[in-house]
Amino acid sequence: MLTAVLAGALCVSAGVAQGAPDVDPKPHQDPMWRMVPKIVKDIDSPIIPDRNYQVTDFGAVGNGETDARPAIMAAVEQASEDGGGRVVLPSGTWLSNGPIHLESNIDLHVSDGAHLLFSPDPADYLPVVRTRWEGTEMYGYSPLIYAADVHDVAITGTGVIDGNEDSEFHTWHDKQEPDQLALRQMGFDGEPLEERQFGEGHFLRPSMIQFFGAERVLLSDYTVNNSPFWINHLVYTDDAVVRGLTVDSHYANNDGVDVDSSTNVLIEDNVFRTGDDSVVVKSGRDLDGRTIGRPSENVVVRDNDMGGEDGIALGSEMSGDIRYVFFTDNVLRSGASVIRFKGNLDRGGTVEHIRVRNMRVESFENLIWFQLDYPGELGGNFPPTYRDIVFSDFIVESANTVFEAHAPDAQPLQDVTLRNIEVKKAETPLIMENVQNLVFDNLTVNNERIDGTMSWQTVPD
Repeated sequence: MLTAVLAGALCVSAGVAQGAPDVDPKPHQDPMWRMVPKIVKDIDSPIIPDRNYQVTDFGAVGNGETDARPAIMAAVEQASEDGGGRVVLPSGTWLSNGPIHLESNIDLHVSDGAHLLFSPDPADYLPVVRTRWEGTEMYGYSPLIYAADVHDVAITGTGVIDGNEDSEFHTWHDKQEPDQLALRQMGFDGEPLEERQFGEGHFLRPSMIQFFGAERVLLSDYTVNNSPFWINHLVYTDDAVVRGLTVDSHYANNDGVDVDSSTNVLIEDNVFRTGDDSVVVKSGRDLDGRTIGRPSENVVVRDNDMGGEDGIALGSEMSGDIRYVFFTDNVLRSGASVIRFKGNLDRGGTVEHIRVRNMRVESFENLIWFQLDYPGELGGNFPPTYRDIVFSDFIVESANTVFEAHAPDAQPLQDVTLRNIEVKKAETPLIMENVQNLVFDNLTVNNERIDGTMSWQTVPD
């Protein structure tokens, strides 16, 4: 394992004043970035008729005590029968004793001053629905807002969507392991979906908001608190924009946005304060993910303010492949890892053509961390492939470790570039295990410049 820069493998100099070569001050022009404007331009917006359905017209009372769910669902159903429209929650506290299920051509509009509060009783979120839990399909408790097999759907408005701080779901993290392991085994073994039933008597928490098979989705401007699990979860979703959200939720596994086997996705101008990752890209787990085989691709994440355990993550559920993902002009505050790539020997799958640039980082334990060699929990031998990844133009105030990579002997991490990155304060520059063609192009750590190309692999016995 490499924990320091090898003499002769790299050129290290103590700052420009010590004779480092001149550097073109313009950012390196990577041709792959030319894809971004086209990806954004080609994302289709939802088409929703311009007519309003006030939930008060269907009997809803916004006192925080009366169950408004029957009226909300009646408004959704009427709007759907009429060909679509905007279901409006005006100012007030709207208690929903159970999930809200959206239909095509519907905008759930949570107005300024509106507080959509979900009930704390898990029994309200039955019967089970088809969902994906940590990358494996199953039937489980309904997400609090759920839309399956829909098109042209939105959640908008500057109000608050609240999973309820008193929800019993928050206590299930410590109870979930038996169900978690059972579901993983079912997915690994290819057990029929109909047999993966995790309703009453089981403890797998639902996502806060989940789209499961959707086309043309807009999520904009609302605030989310107290999510039971993943927060904004896009599964098998094509053409989605997530814009202007405030995600302030700090329970276990509270990822801000999970892009899960979805394509043509724009995530911009959001503020994330989360109990887990801010933005994650995934594509399914183990055999279940490989069999479904839907990659996440053409994803743009820009101009976000991120603060959570990890800022950005790709994996570990990535068995259906991830490619053409772009992160640009984001601010990352503090946490464990700025960018984390995860995988294990049960996964398989390929992550490639990833670009990350113009990042402003405050204080993290790790800047870039690849952990690709977790042992297969279920005995698999499908090494994941991570390759063609470029990080460029970072300003980092502090990071305990700058770059750490662990990959399997059989499938090294390949073709990673760090270009024009300044880390003002760090304790450990490099920790490496099985890396091929790692390129340093003006990486500065503690005012020392690193340039060169390195490969570091385990030698077979």
